[in-house]
Amino acid sequence: MTTADRELDVRGLQCPLPVLRARKILLSMRAGEVLCVLADDPMAAIDLPHFCHENGHLHLGLTHLDGAQLHRIRRGPDRT
Repeated sequence: MTTADRELDVRGLQCPLPVLRARKILLSMRAGEVLCVLADDPMAAIDLPHFCHENGHLHLGLTHLDGAQLHRIRRGPDRT
């Protein structure tokens, strides 16, 4: 498991809020840093990997924990 530079708990929030909150945090991070997102919205399992693919971040994986999902996201390089 990759060590997180930042953590975000979005349990209780529904689509699109988990992605929007993750996006806001990722914008404040440096390229290569890792964000761990804890979510319980079933759509997050689809939305967060898709968001990463579309925005140049690397979705490092998803782990299921007691009814929640733990997503690990590596911040991609800034796009110009």
